[in-house]
Amino acid sequence: MKKLFVCALLTVLTAYSCGDKKGQTNEPTSPPKYISHNPGFNEEFANLMSDYYSVKDNFTSENDSMINKYSRALMTDADSLHFGQLRADSNVVEFAKTTAENMSGELQGLLGENTIENKRKSFYTLSEQLFDLIRAVQYDKEPVYRFLCSTAFENTGASWLSNSAEAINPYSPKKMPGCAVITDTIDFRKKLTNEL
Repeated sequence: MKKLFVCALLTVLTAYSCGDKKGQTNEPTSPPKYISHNPGFNEEFANLMSDYYSVKDNFTSENDSMINKYSRALMTDADSLHFGQLRADSNVVEFAKTTAENMSGELQGLLGENTIENKRKSFYTLSEQLFDLIRAVQYDKEPVYRFLCSTAFENTGASWLSNSAEAINPYSPKKMPGCAVITDTIDFRKKLTNEL
């Protein structure tokens, strides 16, 4: 009986410690309460966000040459982020570095596309990567709104980020300019205020 109890206890403890691995992502599971940024990193990240918004705005106006110009600038921004300036857990820093590298690769692909529609598909992937990066580094200089147009790409849906709550759809600006719903708001300024 004692052996049976010990076996049952070990089974329960093993199941508890292993947990359900299904659905896990590479994103850090428990980021620190507040990641400390220095002014240099904040400036670099603000430049990255500004160039991302310029890419988005030029998808809205369908200006291909300016999309390419700001995509190149955004790629330089992603490659130039100094993650060593973050005071954060090493897993968070590594996740952020990998995400920035993936963004740079996606921008390379975007620049290689010949049609604006294919560029928009890369922009969607880029937007998702940037969303993860913002949450990982806890960018705290402005609120960031995540929009969704559920009918983009033949009703498969696509999201993008904005520093404004104004709904302007970069995926179908002529046919469905108002197809935009805010699905998330990232605002680490509140977290900073609460931590102080």
